[in-house]
Amino acid sequence: MALRAHGKERKAPDMDLDLNELKEYILDAVAEDVTAAEIALDELMITVNRENIVKVMLFLRDDVNCQFKQLVDICGTDHPDRIPRFAVVYNLLSLTHNFRIRVRVWTGEDEPVPSVTSVYSAANWFERETWDLFGIYFSEHPDLRRILTDYGFEGHPLRKDFPLTGFVEMRYDDEQKRVVYEPVKLVQEFRTFDFLSPWEGAPHILPGDEKAEDTAEGESS
Repeated sequence: MALRAHGKERKAPDMDLDLNELKEYILDAVAEDVTAAEIALDELMITVNRENIVKVMLFLRDDVNCQFKQLVDICGTDHPDRIPRFAVVYNLLSLTHNFRIRVRVWTGEDEPVPSVTSVYSAANWFERETWDLFGIYFSEHPDLRRILTDYGFEGHPLRKDFPLTGFVEMRYDDEQKRVVYEPVKLVQEFRTFDFLSPWEGAPHILPGDEKAEDTAEGESS
């Protein structure tokens, strides 16, 4: 099989994933819709204009040399210091060619991302989850409702500025057979740690640590 783009013939990527050829082929086909493309950690990622995401997804799904028929998942990332703030990431899989690709779009709080449910039916719940946890709105979604948090929940839990504690907490009351809200009760004040391990800085040697140190000294000698 040969890759063809704009009248040019290319050698088809083999099953070992020639990501550079795949990247160049996609850029030739939808160059006006892609703002960036890179290969990092043996993974291909392209950044697409928000308003053109449906067009690019259709190409990646239906093009004979791509055939990304499976939407693995959709996730969001929050970058409060960046404008626009949010990134929506689509992970696609081509079983035919053994390809994987990550597609990303940037959007703000008030900038809706076109829904890709018309391209991948699996996007329905993924987009609802992204809306619920990040507050990223998807236009033309058939049923954009919260999917993980409770009815009437305020805010979006995976935003970086979401408060870690609040004034009320909820639980299921077996006697009332419903979810009830109660004042938050903390057994201790919230603490943060500025080191990676809780054992760092301990004034004493924990049992077993001396064996690890002896082994390390023996290997070095």
